[in-house]
Amino acid sequence: MSKISTQTLYNKKSIKNRNNCMTSTQDPSLLADDKRHVWHPYSSTHSDVPVFAVKSAEGVYLTLEDGRQLIDGMSSWWCAIHGYNMPVLNHAIRQQLDKMAHVMFGGLTHAPAVELCKKLVEITPERLETVFLADSGSVSVEIAMKMAVQYWHARQRPSKQKFISLKNGYHGDTIGAMSVCDPVTGMHTLFNDMLAKNYFVPSPTCTFGEPCQAEHLKELSLVLEGSHDSIAALILEPVVQGAGGMKFYSAAYVAQAKTLCEKYDVLLIADEIATGFGRSGKLFACEHANISPDIMCVGKSLTGGYMTLAATLCTKEISDFISDNPPHIFMHGPTFMGNPLACSVALASIKLLLSYNWQAKVERIEGWLSKGLEPCNHIEDVADVRVLGAIGVVELKNRVNMPKLQQAFVDAGVWIRPFGTLIYLMPPYIIEEPELNKLTNAIIDVINNGKHR
Repeated sequence: MSKISTQTLYNKKSIKNRNNCMTSTQDPSLLADDKRHVWHPYSSTHSDVPVFAVKSAEGVYLTLEDGRQLIDGMSSWWCAIHGYNMPVLNHAIRQQLDKMAHVMFGGLTHAPAVELCKKLVEITPERLETVFLADSGSVSVEIAMKMAVQYWHARQRPSKQKFISLKNGYHGDTIGAMSVCDPVTGMHTLFNDMLAKNYFVPSPTCTFGEPCQAEHLKELSLVLEGSHDSIAALILEPVVQGAGGMKFYSAAYVAQAKTLCEKYDVLLIADEIATGFGRSGKLFACEHANISPDIMCVGKSLTGGYMTLAATLCTKEISDFISDNPPHIFMHGPTFMGNPLACSVALASIKLLLSYNWQAKVERIEGWLSKGLEPCNHIEDVADVRVLGAIGVVELKNRVNMPKLQQAFVDAGVWIRPFGTLIYLMPPYIIEEPELNKLTNAIIDVINNGKHR
């Protein structure tokens, strides 16, 4: 399906649905039952942050149960890159559903998984030739860490079991992943005493587009020099540190970090869960640095936001060493690994992305974000404004008032989910300029009118 025909279909359906939904009324018992029984992510069961019931989603619009329309600036935590209710992705799931919804992956295989893995190997950086499918981004990080440790065990270097990661980094909420998240800002300080103790080096201070000097790598170099015999891998989010602060840093840092890893015999794990599939302006963010990691994690937008699925890719050297040495198997096996529905829609999502000039679209979004958010530079409460690819960030000087700000954005007809001191946008790639302008204007309005305090 071409870009034009897809968007035409979207626009016609969206207009029809928006006109039809305005007579909807919200069932008051739905939110009451939600409040009574449902525990939402990163929240308290006694939270005063409002929750809004969604009836349907189409294109870049979320339709609430009460009929209100919100332009989605979050891509549902960065995964719905094509927007919602995309016909070609719906078709992929329906077609697969008629064949089988699921089958165990132990001892069995199927075309959707095989074709997806082939496609991932084809589009990711060179040397990544083996794919291990997983359920979520956090699990893919756990797998990457286990791969690194088991690889060094196979190489007769069992002491290499620790990891280095960057401060302000975020890699997931499971136990292993938490151990490589920033121990102070990584939302997991409560669990520090039970987590494996790893190494942390400062977040790069060289910003995106700037050169990386020796002083920027000094602490990383010192840790590698002094402790490489105990370090299995360096894990980082290339170029964009996502949930740890939406920081954009120099691609040259990634390239030089890779060189240091090679010098000290340490693997490099690229966490591309947030940045993969075009978000930064490259298909994968490590392409900005022109490097190929030893292990790469992908997730979120892998399925276009339709189903949970992630993958960990590694070099043939890693998979061969693990397979050729005791215990001769990789010790991991998710029950829903390789789910056919998820693999089918992931393959369709990748093909859809590659079927049009997504680079030009992301570049246009970057320009619209830069123009739309520029006035924030002149607002007293704003500390910084930064844009990279289809990511726009307004960093405030103080933490936002979440209950007040969330309600203000919904009242403005947009869905923007701030956190900490950050108000940010990661819209679906199908968004057009008037819709993006509504998002950026809403941000300017709420800050100017003090609705964030």
